[in-house]
Amino acid sequence: MLQVVDHFRPASGSLKARPVPDRVVIINDVSQVRGGATNVALHSAELLDGSGIPVTYFTGDDGLHSEPRLRNADVVAVGGEHILRKALPRAALDGLYNVSAEQKMAAWIATNDTLGTIYHLHGWSKVLSPSVFHALRPVAKRLIVNAHDFFLVCPNGGYFNFRNESPCALRPMSASCLLSSCDRRNYTHKLWRSVRQEIRRAVFDLASGAKVLAVHEGMLPHLERGGIPRAKLATLRNPVTPWHPRRIEAERNKVFLFVGRLEEDKGVDLLLAAARDANVPVRVIGSGPLEGKLAGIYPDVEFTGWKSANDMHALARDARALVMPSRYREPFGLVAFEALASGLPVVVSSFAMIADELSEVGAGISCDPYDRGAFSKALSILASNDELTASMSGLAYANAARFSLSPSEWAQRLVSHYSDALQEAAAR
Repeated sequence: MLQVVDHFRPASGSLKARPVPDRVVIINDVSQVRGGATNVALHSAELLDGSGIPVTYFTGDDGLHSEPRLRNADVVAVGGEHILRKALPRAALDGLYNVSAEQKMAAWIATNDTLGTIYHLHGWSKVLSPSVFHALRPVAKRLIVNAHDFFLVCPNGGYFNFRNESPCALRPMSASCLLSSCDRRNYTHKLWRSVRQEIRRAVFDLASGAKVLAVHEGMLPHLERGGIPRAKLATLRNPVTPWHPRRIEAERNKVFLFVGRLEEDKGVDLLLAAARDANVPVRVIGSGPLEGKLAGIYPDVEFTGWKSANDMHALARDARALVMPSRYREPFGLVAFEALASGLPVVVSSFAMIADELSEVGAGISCDPYDRGAFSKALSILASNDELTASMSGLAYANAARFSLSPSEWAQRLVSHYSDALQEAAAR
């Protein structure tokens, strides 16, 4: 049953009702924060609940979380785990097609679906696999898919050639793409990811079903080149909550922050090497496969593990800047905007889609993370120049609203997209 609330007056002048969902089913690989995409998925659960919209959180993991933002949500858990934690060949098979995830999703839809239910898919490549798309085919017209990365179209997820350290201009899944050894692991892994991509394309045609929400305008031409029609694409930048309510006086501080997954694509190893050259202190907030290795190589670096949003206030208040050294085309970088909104300058990879925006307003420094000398120099400049750091801090704090949405603004726009999907589904 569709709820009808809110109204808008179209160009014709007539008044029409705008439907809102009976329920939103948020679908994501995991139920605990292990990156920006999951943080956004969990934040949406909290915001929708606060708006009076019931939420079901469908997660690929066991759902045994302590995440307070899911306190009022119905949690449906597949009971799986990250494919990298599984032994071969089970990891390879489940990564291509997780039968349990498909069965669980299909069963929920068969039992609970209504014409007013919206399905919002965030992450699927770590646990759920392309099988979840197959289960969602019957409700494709009421499905929203968030593009937090490029895995919807690009086998390695980054539109980036990790072998030659440069952005990729090839059409995804073309012959040239398939022959390119671009994966950060090896060519065999690239072929496996290509098979996964082909399965996703076979079980669900993004050209005829679902709306895709990109987190940055710069993603649109790349998603379109990958086969998603522009008419199916829209942009909704992620919501940002500052770590600190007032400007952090970065010019008084010393430590540089890294916040995120400790994996090669995030470039944390490149940061620590450059920071050692520049002799600047680093605090690493997050966890991942590289943690043990890096902690052994860099014993002077502070490794905190994953921390909650509430913990970030204390962890960021003595920071000089945030560093986001991604090796690939980072589409958004939620932590960068959280830092900016707190008054922290950002040293950002030149490959990130936000690099030009930050440089244009003077809120950060862009550099090639592969160029160790240039990277080290950028850190040294910020560490030694209090006047420049103060200027960047002030400009970051003053311009933060230009780059992203507040949670309330984001929630309103998100529900508007849901309303559009319900109207379009009802019209067919």
